[in-house]
Amino acid sequence: MACYRHRKALFTIVLMISFHTTLLFIPGSYLWQVNIITSKAEASPLVVRALTTYHYSGRDAFIRAVHDTILKRKIRYPILEYMAQEFYDSITEIDLINIADGIIALQQNGSEVIAGKMLQLRLDEHYEECINKAAEYIMLGSNWLPCDTMGERVFGHALFTDPKKTIPVLKRLAKHENKWIVRSVGVAVHYAVKKGLMKAGAEEMFRLLLSLADTTDFHTKKGIGWAAKTTAKFHPDIIMKYTVQLEQPEIKQWFKTKIKIGSGRAYKYAHRYTS
Repeated sequence: MACYRHRKALFTIVLMISFHTTLLFIPGSYLWQVNIITSKAEASPLVVRALTTYHYSGRDAFIRAVHDTILKRKIRYPILEYMAQEFYDSITEIDLINIADGIIALQQNGSEVIAGKMLQLRLDEHYEECINKAAEYIMLGSNWLPCDTMGERVFGHALFTDPKKTIPVLKRLAKHENKWIVRSVGVAVHYAVKKGLMKAGAEEMFRLLLSLADTTDFHTKKGIGWAAKTTAKFHPDIIMKYTVQLEQPEIKQWFKTKIKIGSGRAYKYAHRYTS
């Protein structure tokens, strides 16, 4: 029996070595696909390679390099944002939007993160252009991933850092005919409230959420409900001010349920932001 177990273990080891050796010699091997890049140290050589391509071969070659060396790998979103920051700091202003367009056109998981972060970094000096571009990318993607990625990194960041300018924009977008744009409003509110949006801004945004609480579209409900739950978690006092409105018949049950879930977690979060 001991001899059998020894032979079986030896066979397993040989099989594992053969398997991994084979993978190492396959072009574009499986290891390339599953190794997840989780640190800036791992990502930096890829950034250097892509930027070297940009400086020597131009914009289109850079986009291809981003596709082949970055977006074909598994890279955590915070690291993709770091890479986008490095790109933003090195790419000439005249090329930034065209490159963002090209990266979005690749339609790879992570494209929206890089393009969204680049738009976020341009908000201070090119606010309207970046807001419009984010909306364009959301409608082009027409699914939850570009919607939520742009909703957080562009609309949400704009709301958190410049609520006076962004609240009217989100009120306008909340009336948009495209359901993904409307959903992104909820995503933006979730992001900004979680980051510490001032209470006055959070309350004004909650009133906007109330106006959207009668929607029946599945994807829109997800975004708006997410924001309602987050508001209830961090600002239960705001919810208390609108108990009468929450009982109105136009407020759908799904919205009330999200409020209830968020309120149930307020004991852990409400102390963080008091103003």
